[in-house]
Amino acid sequence: MSTSNAVPEHIAIVMDGNGRWAQARGQVRINGHRRGVEVVRQVTSLCAKAGVSFLTLFAFSSENWRRPQDEVTFLKKLLATSLEKEFDRLHKNNIRLNVIGDVTPFGPHLEKNIESAKQRTVGNTGLTLTIALNYGARWEISAAAKDIAMDCVSGKLKPEDISETLVNDRLTTVSIPDPDLFIRTGGEIRLSNFLLWQLAYTELFFTDTLWPDFDETVFNEALEAFNSRQRRFGQTGEQVGKKS
Repeated sequence: MSTSNAVPEHIAIVMDGNGRWAQARGQVRINGHRRGVEVVRQVTSLCAKAGVSFLTLFAFSSENWRRPQDEVTFLKKLLATSLEKEFDRLHKNNIRLNVIGDVTPFGPHLEKNIESAKQRTVGNTGLTLTIALNYGARWEISAAAKDIAMDCVSGKLKPEDISETLVNDRLTTVSIPDPDLFIRTGGEIRLSNFLLWQLAYTELFFTDTLWPDFDETVFNEALEAFNSRQRRFGQTGEQVGKKS
């Protein structure tokens, strides 16, 4: 067991439970998504205050297109308007914006605005906020494999050149470190096709708290759980203990 109070360098979160939160209050599901956006602002501030360097949020899965059409339409609009409203605030707070996933289905207007915001905040030195938008880990890994295969066919690479480092360099997350702590709200205990390659040695924290109810108390519970564990990376507890 660790006795340190280390802050995870990178936290990744699956923000689950918006719809159930609204339904439990007799409201339509989209009201839960609206509340969820407010919590994103709060959690971004909590991470920045705690000294977290990277925060990655699963905002819209490539599987979310299978939801009821009216909910998908609302989510697309909410994501677009929320991101655009937050650009100035992010820049003002020295936050660097990064987006992973295929954003083309959201239209050229949002795609252009995202690229503009990324360029505007590229020099910021505070928290790096990565939004996973229309993202799926299998899509990401497949795209990396296809990219490497094409380079092999063209002669740029040989099969023996393929390594973990090479694959990692072809992923959309190449510019950020692997997560140290993964948090999933809403009571489900699964990864849901999120950062499957990157989560290899990540500490996992699952909470029954629905995303709209996620607050500083639950955030601190996740940090406490992280600090209660010994990260071994394949070594024995004795080996890790000798280094501490």
